[in-house]
Amino acid sequence: MNKKVLVTAGAAGIGRTIAETFAETGDQVWVTDIDETALSLIPPTIRASHIDASSEKGMAKLFDEISSEWGGLDILCANAGISGPTAKLEDVTLAGWRECVAVNLEGAFLSAKYAAPIMKAAKSGVMLFTSSTAGIFGFPNRAPYAAAKWGIIGLMKTVAMELGPFGIRANAVCPGSVEGPRIERVLEREAAVKGTTRDAIYAGYASGTSMRTFVEARDVAAMIQFLASDAARYVSGQVIAVDGHTENPDPKV
Repeated sequence: MNKKVLVTAGAAGIGRTIAETFAETGDQVWVTDIDETALSLIPPTIRASHIDASSEKGMAKLFDEISSEWGGLDILCANAGISGPTAKLEDVTLAGWRECVAVNLEGAFLSAKYAAPIMKAAKSGVMLFTSSTAGIFGFPNRAPYAAAKWGIIGLMKTVAMELGPFGIRANAVCPGSVEGPRIERVLEREAAVKGTTRDAIYAGYASGTSMRTFVEARDVAAMIQFLASDAARYVSGQVIAVDGHTENPDPKV
């Protein structure tokens, strides 16, 4: 493809897999993250920057550098996010709420805000937002996360409408439960809240999908790469789940 691709939170997890998938096909890839250890493990073929996606100063500087060094941006993968607190609504602190919304939703907003002028000047571009099935169904004991992920979908649809006349597409991908360290932390926290075991929570999540399984980061990356390609040139404003089809978003565990 030989495209210029930015992946926020691209040093580990889904973001790392997305970045590597683009790099493997010959694209120029730039990742950001706050995890310095993970950034140090990024191969030299991928540009890496230590940036908090919720920092406007940091994001503005990043896009200035992208414009200066790359002269443009073809694909934005607004992937930065944190799980936020796992607690009943009345036990969620305002600070915990604000941190979760800042990274997930405000980070996506800042990515789109600063990518827009670059893409509008080129009259082309693709913005891909990582939401979640929590942004479609809700998520008990995870109110800040669900609210932020729903917000990302509203942001994406508005971006698609505003920027479509400039040849820019926008879509949201909603992963379900993705195998890896992050979901393991989620399972442990939910098990603690519900007074049960990690295995019981895992089984409940898996049984809530038609395919009775979790997905892998490579499945999400494959969908992202497809949506970024010319094969999806008229796909915009869409919400696409990669989750094995969620049937029951609130398994009784």
